Amino acid sequence: MKIAFDAKRAFYNNTGLGNYSRNTIRQLSTYYPQNEYLLYTPSTSKSIKFERALNTKIITPFSFTGKLFKSYWRSYLINSQINYEKPDIYHGLSNELPYGINGQKRTKAIVTIHDLIFKRFPTLYKAADRKIYDRKFKYAAEVADTVIAVSQQTANDIQEFYKINSEKIRVVYQGCNPVFYNMVDDKIKSEIKNKFNLPSEFILYIGTIEERKNLLRIVKAICDNNIKMSLVVIGRKTKYFEIVNEFILNNKLEKQIIFIENLLNTELPTFYQLAKAFVYPSIFEGFGIPILEALASGTPVITSEGSCFGEAAGSNSIFVNPNIVESIADGINKVLESKELRINMIIEGRKHALKFTEDKVAKNLMKVYEQNL
Repeated sequence: MKIAFDAKRAFYNNTGLGNYSRNTIRQLSTYYPQNEYLLYTPSTSKSIKFERALNTKIITPFSFTGKLFKSYWRSYLINSQINYEKPDIYHGLSNELPYGINGQKRTKAIVTIHDLIFKRFPTLYKAADRKIYDRKFKYAAEVADTVIAVSQQTANDIQEFYKINSEKIRVVYQGCNPVFYNMVDDKIKSEIKNKFNLPSEFILYIGTIEERKNLLRIVKAICDNNIKMSLVVIGRKTKYFEIVNEFILNNKLEKQIIFIENLLNTELPTFYQLAKAFVYPSIFEGFGIPILEALASGTPVITSEGSCFGEAAGSNSIFVNPNIVESIADGINKVLESKELRINMIIEGRKHALKFTEDKVAKNLMKVYEQNL
């Protein structure tokens, strides 16, 4: 089988859609090496390390216009190169498909839609961005032969907002990178503690520092309820960080709330395993891959009620109301105050994470491809 991907994010995005794209390509090329994998991208980036298998081939614009206008190539001109290569499957990994892809006679089009948060919470997005996302996502969902949703919550949203028949949608969960299932050596843990001057015990948050992720309420939960344990925060800062930081400064929490920057991806599993708990009371997600990484690492998870969180976190995590500071504080205290509860959450969390191993994800994706042939 010849399988093509919109691989731009694999070469351009360091987190989120980039991780999903790289993991998907790596999983399939590893577990199904007999296939040929074509990676369509406007160009590659030296800043992102992406080790490709021998059965993958990078395809970039061959026309002067395509090289000059990369976004236009990705949305329109790419069709001529798809027609030339004639893949069996073209998979848009990040919510989009090229305009005119449904005119390809030989190639079946598949798109992964990660979430429709901009439809659920429009005030969190600029009007211009919402309009662009809506046009691209809606078109992709309508013309695709199959739509892959990363959670049942996303599948429900696709049906609700775009009126796509449920028979056209397949739920294929994201996988968890194998590095998170492996226990980190005590020596490495000690080195990381020293490198980042970490406290002996801490709660962990990982994710973009933006309003939807709810970091301010986590900080307020710690402050208002006199929780003494430190909070380590890892994530890209946005303007929302200024609001969070103002609260931290006003309440003299600078020593208790620790922001970590310039972290290597290889160091991330150690942070999960050092943490007493992982707190992630996001307002809404498409899936919530950090939850899965925490569970695989043996870290108890405190996350939100509703949305996709039950799918990602399983039945033995602690679920809180993300809009109520006291609920978040109660969840944190439950985990910190009961050793027996923590141990049970660790054991059951690891069991749940085994449902999302890479071989299972690759098998489910390949099943979708084969159903389209």
